[in-house]
Amino acid sequence: MKKLIKYILLLAVLALVYLVYINYPRLNMIAGYSAKNMASSVFLADRSFEFTDSIDNSFTPINGAADEINEKEKSATSSVYGLLTRKAIYRNGLGAVLVPKGADENEAYLMPKRNQAKNGLAFPYGAGEQKDSVFENINYKLLRTAVDSMFNNNEVKQTRSVLVVYKDQIIAENYADGFDKDSKLAGWSMTKSITATLFGILQKQGKLNITDKAPVESWKDDERAEITINDLLHMNSGLEWEENYKEISDVTKMLFLTDNMPKIQEDKQLIGTPNETWNYSSGTTNLLSGILRKQFNSHQEYLDFWYAALIDKIGMHSMLVEADMDGNYVGSSYGWANTRDWAKFGLLYLHNGNWNGEQVFDPSWVDYVKTPTNGSDGEYGGHFWLNAGGKYPDVSKELYSANGFQKQRVFIIPSNDLVIVRMGLTNGEDIVDFNAFLRDIIKSIQ
Repeated sequence: MKKLIKYILLLAVLALVYLVYINYPRLNMIAGYSAKNMASSVFLADRSFEFTDSIDNSFTPINGAADEINEKEKSATSSVYGLLTRKAIYRNGLGAVLVPKGADENEAYLMPKRNQAKNGLAFPYGAGEQKDSVFENINYKLLRTAVDSMFNNNEVKQTRSVLVVYKDQIIAENYADGFDKDSKLAGWSMTKSITATLFGILQKQGKLNITDKAPVESWKDDERAEITINDLLHMNSGLEWEENYKEISDVTKMLFLTDNMPKIQEDKQLIGTPNETWNYSSGTTNLLSGILRKQFNSHQEYLDFWYAALIDKIGMHSMLVEADMDGNYVGSSYGWANTRDWAKFGLLYLHNGNWNGEQVFDPSWVDYVKTPTNGSDGEYGGHFWLNAGGKYPDVSKELYSANGFQKQRVFIIPSNDLVIVRMGLTNGEDIVDFNAFLRDIIKSIQ
């Protein structure tokens, strides 16, 4: 009997060891996400450890990690059942970053130089409050009902903010408890649209042509040499990539295991035909961030350009784009800003690149990002999502948007002179009905 018990215990131990072995890579993802998000939330967005632990990091499987923070050194550590621990550090100007194995977390780094001087103007061209305006053609009761629909049953929807801008005027603005107009919120993949815009700016400046072959040295002697910057901007390069956040995949390896994110996509092989094989890829956007870096003579110029040419130029002073350990901006995912500043980005596009009289990018760039990429069924353009295929049947097909994980949205609807921002923490596909939300806002403007 004792031998049988020992045998059973041995089998149980072996089974446990096997389960740990096959799931160990996933622990890296869980601990990595938890530590990185904790560091960003506390040290960038100024939220408390308790809030982040109980809300932002409370969904499965991330809630399996136990977090700690070190206020003095501005770091967060996360452990999954004591089996694996990851650490994220906060670097001024560059945000939070996971420390890859073997990396020197104390290595000196450059930070972007920023011009955050306030101009005294009212929103959107400054940070000042607008004068109260009442539009006779707006049914404000219906508008309020539409906005409130995003907050009804908010334990599930977890909407954090909604902002509606009509003819440059804020006509509706609402925040969940604990958030306000100054709260910095993660845009996740909305940052992709920021990254793409920088290519439009460089093209207007005559420093780059998006129809050129992508300047990637490692591709020059193989079939990847035919990939253009345009192919990358349309997620249509034909490069191998798996965008799966539930498993260990290309995207999770990139975000949680590497110190040089552009390199992950650069090293992938061609498995499709450029301009004929649409495949949504965060790796592609970070490769584009690496290509942007090569357009400048120094790393400092690259770091400064994002802010001087776009972010601070249009007064998005709350925004911070986080960088990897090698100093590449994580253009795929890690942009933070308050809701009003996200709206400013939408308004820049609504006004065809003109910001208070200055042309930031050429109006033709708007047509470019709204042109559906081959194979996307009208859903995707140049790093923006489209309604050309009728995803939102009760809204104009000219709508386009910057979209991010957990239902972050900046909707741009030119025919209605509208920019609508929704930020939240929603997990699940059918929890938020954007079609009804947008339809009802448009109906309120007669």
